[in-house]
Amino acid sequence: MKPSLGATYLGDGRCRFVVWAPLAQAVDVCIIYPAERIERLNKKEKGYHQIILKGIDPAARYRYRLHVNQTPGVPPKPLERPDPASQYQPEGVHGPSQVVDPAFDWQDAHWCGMPLSRYIIYELHVGTFSDAGTFDGVTAQLDRLTEIGITAVELMPVAQFPGNRNWGYDGAYPFAAQHSYGGPQGLKRLVDACHRKGLAVVLDVVYNHLGPEGNYLGDFGPYFTDVYRSPWGQAINFDGPHSDAVRRFFIENALYWVGECHIDALRIDAVHAIFDFTARPFLEQLALAVHREGRRLDRRIYCIAESALNDTRIIRPRQLGGFDLDAQWNDDFHHALHSLLTGEKSGYYQDFGRLSDLAASLRDGFVYSGQYSAFRRRSHGNASRTIPARQFVVFAQNHDQIGNRMQGERLAQLVDFERLKLAAGVVLLSPFIPLLFMGEEYAEVAPFRYFISHTDPELVEAVRQGRRREFAAFGWKADPPDPQDDATFLQAKLTPALCRRGHHQVLMRFYSELIRLRTAHSCLAQLSKRRMRVVDDEQRMLILVRRWTRMTDAWIIFHFGSDHQSIAASISKGRWTKALDSAEKQWQGPGSPVAAEIESTGTVTLCRPPSSVLVLTRERNHP
Repeated sequence: MKPSLGATYLGDGRCRFVVWAPLAQAVDVCIIYPAERIERLNKKEKGYHQIILKGIDPAARYRYRLHVNQTPGVPPKPLERPDPASQYQPEGVHGPSQVVDPAFDWQDAHWCGMPLSRYIIYELHVGTFSDAGTFDGVTAQLDRLTEIGITAVELMPVAQFPGNRNWGYDGAYPFAAQHSYGGPQGLKRLVDACHRKGLAVVLDVVYNHLGPEGNYLGDFGPYFTDVYRSPWGQAINFDGPHSDAVRRFFIENALYWVGECHIDALRIDAVHAIFDFTARPFLEQLALAVHREGRRLDRRIYCIAESALNDTRIIRPRQLGGFDLDAQWNDDFHHALHSLLTGEKSGYYQDFGRLSDLAASLRDGFVYSGQYSAFRRRSHGNASRTIPARQFVVFAQNHDQIGNRMQGERLAQLVDFERLKLAAGVVLLSPFIPLLFMGEEYAEVAPFRYFISHTDPELVEAVRQGRRREFAAFGWKADPPDPQDDATFLQAKLTPALCRRGHHQVLMRFYSELIRLRTAHSCLAQLSKRRMRVVDDEQRMLILVRRWTRMTDAWIIFHFGSDHQSIAASISKGRWTKALDSAEKQWQGPGSPVAAEIESTGTVTLCRPPSSVLVLTRERNHP
């Protein structure tokens, strides 16, 4: 078995250092604290260097000194760099790495994960979720999430980034939990607390690029390639010369998170920017390794992709030519829902806006399964009808769809209260895995804009210019808020006290009731496209959904129109119960004309106010 990359503390003052540095003629490990010491690593095959040292404390800080011969005939020039596989960067991306003792008093021995079909995901950003902006700050608010029915917490990337504020997608040390969040110990405390409360933990990981500041991997070896171009920096070398070692680095990273840190699922950022044309793609190899580790640990561990490709190969089984990832985010669902709610038609929303788009997504998953996309100016996607519903993650809001707006407006700033409830109903009553973005459940008002804390003025200006170019596609002309300004970050901090007041409290109760219904009724809890029928009426802006199991039935009516509608619905004979109506006064609606119980003779006439959702249920054994 290959020794793990990085510094592995073996106990009794012994530590093993392993680094891949094929560009270096020799590598030293320079212990900086508590006492200075320099030791030459032993050169191994394929560019690896390794040594086991005695007298190393877990708090020891160190760098690698690379002896790189850049010019023939000239003595190698030493470069001192942090460890690419550092597990802790207590002084930031440019500072020394620190040895970490893996010992932790885990209290989650009972935890073996949960089926992905039971995930109700709550995406959050550690730095803005609490006043403290730390892992412990998140832990302090877990009860609020469990009370409304959340079953999984998804953390935006926590890999070490420059400064103290960042979305996380500028991480430069994939193994190191951000020092200002609480480092690896703080992350483990949070994961342990989640498991003790019955919450799974999803971690957003970025394997398509590294952040530009503090990124020294290129000094160690050919981690990057110029063959492909990434929108965010140099593309990772997953299919060129030396790519076996690069793959090992990122696969070990995934195994570190799920093994050492007990993470339950990895959300893999922007897999469309992972360029790999080998016969055995990196994503397939990654999923295989993670699933194997899950079996070894006797835990349910998942890989969830973010992809703009609408390509089902990502989530199809290997036996059917797929990569065998467990699920993927479905942007089509969001775009179809958002454009209906807001009327927006700029940027990528130009491909959406029809009621039939949302109906198609509810039925199949993807909206674009080979049709022409005006936004892309080409055909896009392949068919997803046969993909199980449990393999799609859907949402009305997420960090991208809010933060990539110029002013970072949440849906609560774009639509009225009735439409907020309608959006919640569509997501949580869908047959897919729902994801909420922090604060969504109580109509948080704080904008979530893009923010950074780089130290290089030229890099800061490049980010500013890049944001301006990105917003031009949506026709937004004004200058966006400065991502480097501390105020941009501070304004994104949540104000959870809102959830105890007025319509914010009502909305949170509404979300809680939707989640309760989803869990309590087998026809809503079972994620199945086969046991579901979707009918859309574009003229009256209605979507009627029937979901069923052997035990229960549910009829759901989503009304997106601005007029009152009288609907003659073909509903099975029997007694139906009004399980939820967003128009009721208890949800600050205009009032519901639908009775608490309905006796159907085969057709029922229902009056629906604008922007509303109605749920009728019945037990199959009911007379």
